[in-house]
Amino acid sequence: MNIESHIKSFKIPEHKKALINIIYSANYIDEKINNVLKPFDISIQQFNVLRILKGQKGKPANLSTIQERMVTKMSNTTRLVDKLIDKKLVNRKVCPENRRKVEISITKKGEDFLNKLNASVESKELEMTNHLKTKNLEQINKLLNQLRQ
Repeated sequence: MNIESHIKSFKIPEHKKALINIIYSANYIDEKINNVLKPFDISIQQFNVLRILKGQKGKPANLSTIQERMVTKMSNTTRLVDKLIDKKLVNRKVCPENRRKVEISITKKGEDFLNKLNASVESKELEMTNHLKTKNLEQINKLLNQLRQ
């Protein structure tokens, strides 16, 4: 179904149609991934923080590193980390060399939890894209990269 049918509109200029389609599609993807994460009581943003910390390969990260690597840029990174600390999925400690610097790392429980989540999310991602050929996915990525330039 085309975007005009989804939003019940006609005669949209192509540049607006493209942007509306991207926003609509992003919301569609968010909704599908949120549905996968909901039973695990975790948000997409918290999931993203766990993936970033696991990607540190044992090295801690500070809040600004996490924030700059987030897919969805937001100002409440501290709150996200606090929620993950409450769930015992990450640790926060003051850097011994610089007491103003806070180091955040994923716990063993966090890694195990993330491994379970990754399998479910990966399955949904493949389900959403399995009707697209690799060539189409590469084209989408190329066009979206061009859009952001």
